[in-house]
Amino acid sequence: MPYQYLNVETKGPVGVIALDRPDALNALCTPLIKELEAALAAFDADDAVGAVVLTGGERAFAAGADIKEMAGKTYADCVRENFITDGWEAASHLRKPLIAAVAGYALGGGCELAMMADFIIAAETAKFGQPEITIGVIPGAGGTQRLARAVGKAKAMDMVLTGRTIDAHEAERIGLAARVVPADALLDEALAAAARIAGMGRLAALAAKAAVNAAFETTLAEGLRFERQSFHALFSTADQKEGMAAFAEKRKPAFTGR
Repeated sequence: MPYQYLNVETKGPVGVIALDRPDALNALCTPLIKELEAALAAFDADDAVGAVVLTGGERAFAAGADIKEMAGKTYADCVRENFITDGWEAASHLRKPLIAAVAGYALGGGCELAMMADFIIAAETAKFGQPEITIGVIPGAGGTQRLARAVGKAKAMDMVLTGRTIDAHEAERIGLAARVVPADALLDEALAAAARIAGMGRLAALAAKAAVNAAFETTLAEGLRFERQSFHALFSTADQKEGMAAFAEKRKPAFTGR
């Protein structure tokens, strides 16, 4: 499908989605979110794609939700429209591994969108923040919840209550970003990581993502049961047989996703 606010392409086994609304620093308006939902669903359904990279531009990954779109809304409008709900969680529902490659500003909704990815690779130019309190509201797309889970209560309270912005190195230090790379290497690093993931057994990658996510949604005992069940289930796959045979034979495995 044609996209107005995204550039979408595949690079081998990796799907790439770039937010493309540069006149507004990739502010997340409703039409952009609808396009993103569609693009993610298409990659999730494409058997040739094993992982997805979500990125933005050099100046901004996404500078936040579109304030001009929301400024005049009332409480009744927000409830009736299911505002910042319908479609906004699509990135967190992607079954395949998702990497956010962030350069420039990732503020408000942009930071929340990045946190929906499985991990963030940040350019040295990246700036993260939840500044909603400075305009009289709070994060509404998971900022208070995902940020606290990623960095702990103290850092989350600091960022949410003061609205301050942190740089890429602080984001890595506190656990928000997985790694920091030079800005000119950002996309190459993200694509290499995604291609590496896509080259693994696809069923194992899906299971690994689900198991790590379960750690944030269940008790330890329940999470361990989920992990063990998933581990055992993978012994019914051809990829497990191939992977272990390849290890014993000192060769590269040829995974088939079966």
